[in-house]
Amino acid sequence: MTEPLLPALAGAFDDLADAISVAGETMSWSELAAGAGATAAELTGAAVVAVQARADMDTVIAIAAALYAGIPIVPVPPDAGPMEREHVLRDSGATLVLGSADWPDVALPAAPIRRSGLPGGVVSSHPDDIGLIVYTSGTTGAPKGALLSRRAIANDLDGLADAWAWTPDDMLCHGLPLFHVHGLVLGLLGPLRVGSRLVHTGRPLPEAYARAQATMYFGVPTVWSRICGDEASARSLSTARLLVSGSAALPVPVFDQIEGLTGHRPVERYGMTETLITVAGRADGERRPGHVGVPIRGIETRIVDDDGTLIEPDGETVGSLQLRGTTMFDGYLGRPEATAASYTADGWFVTGDAAVIGSDGFHRIVGRQSTDVLKTGGYKVGAGEVEAALLAHPDVAEAAVIGVPDDDLGQRIVAFVVGPDLSADGSSSRQLIGFVADQLSIHKRPRAVHVVEELPRNAMGKVQKNRLAEP
Repeated sequence: MTEPLLPALAGAFDDLADAISVAGETMSWSELAAGAGATAAELTGAAVVAVQARADMDTVIAIAAALYAGIPIVPVPPDAGPMEREHVLRDSGATLVLGSADWPDVALPAAPIRRSGLPGGVVSSHPDDIGLIVYTSGTTGAPKGALLSRRAIANDLDGLADAWAWTPDDMLCHGLPLFHVHGLVLGLLGPLRVGSRLVHTGRPLPEAYARAQATMYFGVPTVWSRICGDEASARSLSTARLLVSGSAALPVPVFDQIEGLTGHRPVERYGMTETLITVAGRADGERRPGHVGVPIRGIETRIVDDDGTLIEPDGETVGSLQLRGTTMFDGYLGRPEATAASYTADGWFVTGDAAVIGSDGFHRIVGRQSTDVLKTGGYKVGAGEVEAALLAHPDVAEAAVIGVPDDDLGQRIVAFVVGPDLSADGSSSRQLIGFVADQLSIHKRPRAVHVVEELPRNAMGKVQKNRLAEP
C-alpha cells in the first residue's frame, strides 16, 4: 500500500502513553504497534483468522495484528451460541484463532497474542485486499460474511473524519461491541486511522462515559437513553465536541433530553455491514431530530418506488433506499447469487430500508421495508412515524410497531409499548390509540397497543420485531 490503513501504528502521530485505553488497560501507539507486530509474526501461513471479540485489549491487538499481516480477520461475538459460532468459523474458512477463546467445541489451533516485541510482521498489502469478514445478523437465513476491503474501510473512515471534523486532537469514548461495524470499524479503526485517543469503557455505563472527559462520544439509542437517566453523568458530557448516535433510530424525546442535559444536539448516522456508514450528520451542519443527515464524501443515494421508478426528493414520499460509492463491500463470501441479488441492474446497492429524502438532501430512515413499511387500507405507513408519536406520550419509554395480517385492511397496525406507569388492563391502550390519532392521520393509528415489560433487542440495541407477536 502507498498509505497504511492504520497510520497510528506506523508512527504517524505523537506517541502518547495513554493513546488507547480499553476496559482500564492503557497502551501507547508504539506499544500497540509492537504487540500487533509480534502477534502478526505468529500468523504465517494462515488464510483467515478469527477472534472472540471481547471488549478488551487482546481483541484490539488481534484485530491490529491481522491487519498488520494482511490477513482477513473474523470478529466472532463473545456470546455467540455453538450453532452460530460453528457456522461463522466454517463458512469463513478460518484456520486459526487468535488468543484464548471460550469455545470448547472448536478444534482450530490458537496463536498467542503478544504484548511486546519488535514491530515486525508487516506485509505489503493492497488496498483491494480483504481486511475484515463481518457476519450479518442473519434475519433472512444463516448469517452471511460481508467482505470489507481495506480500501472501503479507509474511504469510510476518511469520509467520516471529513464529516465530523475528526482529528488527532480528539479523544473518542464509547463502550460498543467490537464485533459490529459501529464499535469495530468506527470505534476502533477510526482512532487508529485518524490518530485520536480512544477510551473504550468496556461496558457503556453512564458513569464510565462521564469519567472519560472525551471530545467525541459514540452510542446507540439504548446507551443514550440510559445516560439521560443519569442526569449528573449526562451533564458532564457538556464539555464534549460531538455526540454521535447510530445503529438504530434515536427517538426524538431522547434527542431532546440529550440537548437539554448536555447542550448538544446529537449527530445521527446511517449504515449497514455491507456498506459501512454512508449517511451522517455533519459537525458543521444542522442536526435534525429523526434524520440521519446527508451522504458522506464518495456516496450517492436515491429512493425508488415499488416498480423501480425514481422518486424525486420531496421530504414526504417514502421509497426504497439505494446507494453506491466508495465504501461498498466486495460481496458475500461464497454467495455470488446473494451478492448479485443485492444490486440493481444499473449498479445500485439495495439496502432493504425505506427512507424519505428532502430537497435539501437530508435523509430520514423509515425502517426496514419488510417490517417497517406497513400497507394498511390502501395507505403506506412508516412504523417509525407511529413509534415517534407514541414516544411523545410522557408515559411511554419504548415503542415498537408492526403490521399484522388483516383480511380487511391488508395489514393492521399493532404497537408494543414499555412504561412503568402504563396499565395492562386496556385503559392505557385506548388512551394511546387516541393519542396517536390526535397527532397523525387517522389511518396511521394503531388498532391495538400492548403494554409489555420489555422489547426484545439484539446486542446493538435494535428491536427484534420478528419476535413480537400479539397475545
